[in-house]
Amino acid sequence: MKIGTPLSYNSTKMLLLGSGELGKEFVIEALRLGIEVIAVDSYQFAPAQQVAQKYYVIDMKNPDQIRNIVYREKPDFIVPEIEAIDTDVLLELEKEGFTVVPSAKAVKYTMNRIGIRRLAAEEVGLKTSAYRFASDIDTYRKAIQEIGLPAVVKPVMSSSGKGQSIVREKDQIDKAWYYAQENARGKGGEVIIEEFIDFDFEITLLTVRTKNQGTLFCEPIGHIQVEGDYHESWQPQPMSETALERAKEIATKITDALGGYGIFGCELFVKGDQVWFNEISPRPHDTGMVTLVSQNMSEFEIHLRAILGLPIDIKLLSPSASYCFHASDWGVAPVYEGVEKALSIPDTKIRIFGKPTTRPKRRMGVALATGSSVEEARKKAKEAAQNIKVVI
Repeated sequence: MKIGTPLSYNSTKMLLLGSGELGKEFVIEALRLGIEVIAVDSYQFAPAQQVAQKYYVIDMKNPDQIRNIVYREKPDFIVPEIEAIDTDVLLELEKEGFTVVPSAKAVKYTMNRIGIRRLAAEEVGLKTSAYRFASDIDTYRKAIQEIGLPAVVKPVMSSSGKGQSIVREKDQIDKAWYYAQENARGKGGEVIIEEFIDFDFEITLLTVRTKNQGTLFCEPIGHIQVEGDYHESWQPQPMSETALERAKEIATKITDALGGYGIFGCELFVKGDQVWFNEISPRPHDTGMVTLVSQNMSEFEIHLRAILGLPIDIKLLSPSASYCFHASDWGVAPVYEGVEKALSIPDTKIRIFGKPTTRPKRRMGVALATGSSVEEARKKAKEAAQNIKVVI
């Protein structure tokens, strides 16, 4: 592997499609290895744009705009960071000789819940919750009857828990439909109705496909979601050896089916020794921000090394935790107070994402902590995060 000089004729270029907080950490790792990064998003001054050498603001669902930038920049790697992208143009670009990370197929499948669920359950044969799809409210109501209550309702096209809800009572059925429609990516449309699994806990198993080292794993990450959105995570999540082996088998099968090289965030439900596949993302996972302090290599460095075909050696350094802090209202150019108080807690760090605008419940940063146990780390991270005030 040869790496050129940034901003020169021989630079090694990565085009980042999506420039959020995960992309920002990935760019920082890429810059450390002398990679030139072009960060693209639908709004100006997105977190990763603030650290990349170059950026563009485009309509991420417009295939012509994506194609124009790719042919202008001629990147060595195209690295998607969000779901809201025209995935068909990535398939075309890959056929034309460009490298999409981890692969255009992986991006296409995972950014549509129909594709990934059918691949996992019907083609790969993984254990999943029972599910139905519906594109109109009558079919949706029938699907709810077939699945039974409680049921989980999600837009087919969405991310970070947007539009997701649990239907426990009959009077919530129609509300969940409209909530999914209002919060879907694009113009709404189809939803997936899933059987509610009464699991003990949910994990993210960061799974790494490499060119020369086979499939690697980070220690399992436990997490808590609120309204489908990650709020807190910790590593390692205690679980039985049997369950962990089953989780690794599931993650290996689905990532092999998707192909390519890079890190995948495989979400799994665990109850005792039983494991169900839930979802997967073909890139660093938001719950994996805990790896910024828990491991010798963060998920972002691992992703970069896997893309470049460089050696990877993953070690857990300490029980660790992350806890997010959010905005409470709409605003521009927020100010952060309480940072000194937060960092007065031993073994803590703060990451402020630098997002230029706020909205209710928007994730604006994360507190990270290590401890002698997961419980201690979670307590520190939560206390640190709660000291941060996002002032509009």
